[in-house]
Amino acid sequence: MTELNLPHFDAKISEKEGKKFIFDVLRRKNVVLTPEEWVRQNFVNFLTTVKSFPPERMANEVSINVNNTAKRCDTVVYDEYLKPLVVVEYKSPAVTVSRSVFNQIARYNSVLRVPYLIVSNGFTHYCCMINYNDMTFVFLPDIPSFAEILRTSKPD
Repeated sequence: MTELNLPHFDAKISEKEGKKFIFDVLRRKNVVLTPEEWVRQNFVNFLTTVKSFPPERMANEVSINVNNTAKRCDTVVYDEYLKPLVVVEYKSPAVTVSRSVFNQIARYNSVLRVPYLIVSNGFTHYCCMINYNDMTFVFLPDIPSFAEILRTSKPD
């Protein structure tokens, strides 16, 4: 697979009947290795090893209902009370992160109302912090650590 703009990690890749699989540490099972899945597994590794996100507070492929339509968030990160804090959307490295990608994650966030949205195609990563008190948002220069997200997500 393509080398990404993320720290290298030793992914557990297997093959069965001519199809490649990668082990998803959050779902604890092998999943089909697609370009988007490659980004997801690399990014989850980055969040857990570099940004100290606890894997037990993360879930992949989280089902939600948006306007009576079943959707799935790529990754959701929760606080200690299982309140969603972050939604992460992954795209294949071949897909440019565009306004339509942010529109997609914003639709998901209309249900979850998290303070942080992250989008990555493995090369480009964006993190947006939302302030619901004054209905503003700001793009951050870097993805914050889990401790920083917890600290800034506490109500005043």
